[in-house]
Amino acid sequence: MTLKAQYRQKTLLPNGIPKWVRCYDNQGETIDRYTVVYTGNYSGRNGFCQYVSMNCSPFHPQGFGQHGESDHVIDKPRYSHLGKRIKFVDLPEDCQKLVMQDYLEIWHLQN
Repeated sequence: MTLKAQYRQKTLLPNGIPKWVRCYDNQGETIDRYTVVYTGNYSGRNGFCQYVSMNCSPFHPQGFGQHGESDHVIDKPRYSHLGKRIKFVDLPEDCQKLVMQDYLEIWHLQN
């Protein structure tokens, strides 16, 4: 990996945590308990807001994980409909894995 790529990786993933995400937990009010909004000026955004909603087992056959895209930022100016804002590290392990897969693809980063 080039120095430029290493710097980019370090900037976008400080301490291995995605910098440009906002995470929410609605405490189980709906099947899509967790919502993560991908933020920042990533390529291909074209004015759209990408997000993923999931339960604690998005990879399980009976789990839930659904991607979406909106022409407006879904959590601004208010996010109460998505639940309480939480840190990325507070997401369940499988949710972190899904978000990380998306994030690496969105920002064209290496695993």
